[in-house]
Amino acid sequence: MNKSATLEKITAWAKRRGFIYPSSEIYGGLANAWDWGPYGTELKNNIRDIWWKRFVHGHDEIVGIDSSIILNSKVWEASGHTASFADALVDCKNCKNRTRADHLIEDNIKDIKVEGLPLEELTKLIKENNLKCPICGKSDWTDARAFNQLFETHIGIVPESKSLAYLRGEIAQGLFMNYKNILNSMRVRVPFGIAQHGKAFRNEITKGQLVHRTLEFDLMEFEYFIKEENWEEVYAYWEKEMWQFALDLGIREENLRWREHEEFERSHYSKMTKDIEYDYPFGFKEMFGLAYRTDFDLKNHMKHSGVDMNYTDPKTNEKFIPHVVEPTFGLSRLTGVILFDAYHEEEVNGKTRVVMKFAHEIAPVKIAVFPLQRDDKLKVEAKKIHATLKQNYNCEFDDSGNIGKMYRRQDEIGTPFCITIDFDSLEDNAVTIRERDTMAQERIEISKLQEYFEAKFKS
Repeated sequence: MNKSATLEKITAWAKRRGFIYPSSEIYGGLANAWDWGPYGTELKNNIRDIWWKRFVHGHDEIVGIDSSIILNSKVWEASGHTASFADALVDCKNCKNRTRADHLIEDNIKDIKVEGLPLEELTKLIKENNLKCPICGKSDWTDARAFNQLFETHIGIVPESKSLAYLRGEIAQGLFMNYKNILNSMRVRVPFGIAQHGKAFRNEITKGQLVHRTLEFDLMEFEYFIKEENWEEVYAYWEKEMWQFALDLGIREENLRWREHEEFERSHYSKMTKDIEYDYPFGFKEMFGLAYRTDFDLKNHMKHSGVDMNYTDPKTNEKFIPHVVEPTFGLSRLTGVILFDAYHEEEVNGKTRVVMKFAHEIAPVKIAVFPLQRDDKLKVEAKKIHATLKQNYNCEFDDSGNIGKMYRRQDEIGTPFCITIDFDSLEDNAVTIRERDTMAQERIEISKLQEYFEAKFKS
């Protein structure tokens, strides 16, 4: 755990530095909803693009799509979400505070995981342990009851029952809906994958842990279609790939762990699920998920739609419904994890330096360029360098005049390199490059800057 990165510090820093803003803030905000600021958007998009390049472009057998957010409501009935996709809620009878039963129990009873327990068991745990309301301190709760997480909407002008639809609670069903289309239009053979990234929505009560769990969020995932007998081998392969992806993004390994779901907490479609959890200041929480969904989805969609979901092996003519291994990467959540993990406080000359130690590849701004002083000649030269470098890198120009403050601002947004143009630059055609993490400086000829940064960002 990064002890210096408290929830309060990260929330305040993220707003001040343009990474994450409270949604609808001028109207008092909206609980569990956040807007991504300019730097947060750049960071999130960089992570998304790296994921796509690695898992889609990097695998010949995986193709990408972009499916609809609103699907036919029968999709969610067939997938089991209208019946099984629910939270257990309780209300304090004294102050009317509403909370999730599993959160209330896990916050008050050490080392317990209760997600997936029957409602009566949750109620029993709350009452037997005399759990108190965090708002009023009373111990008088309603029984736990189910609350479906799918956001309802209506298609058309009149909100009748026939027009009922749902915002997708997961992006997986759009992939299953296009399974037959991919088989018919693309040259794929089992094993193969269908990937996408996009928005999902869950109408749930959350703990207010910034972007860890929100009403609207971004996911990246793929369904990997396989023969049943190969599931353990395939599962182990993606388990290693997901772990390595987290490390390659710069997340410190000591802050990560795998946790396998117990049978009672697994989703209705899963035979095995493991999470990569991150050690936040508020404890270990899910970052990635890896599920073996068996043939649950395709079999149910075949049953409810009447469409044949069998795959025919072109070599043996064997017919079977593929099983599925599903690696899921929460993009919003992953971006938040990286903020917590990259945040560092260091003492430099008796003052605290805040520095975001992003991996170079995902840093929102790669290079900052500034003149040492507010001088027209220095500004012109700095602008020339900025214009050249921004053709290949996301760069910033700053001429506020105080070099120390300019460095500190770039440290706080995680810029790996700063270039300073001084009066000597006008004579020797060289600039000073300062590295973020070590604050080391070196003099480099302007003509060699492209070569210098190509080597730095390649490594």
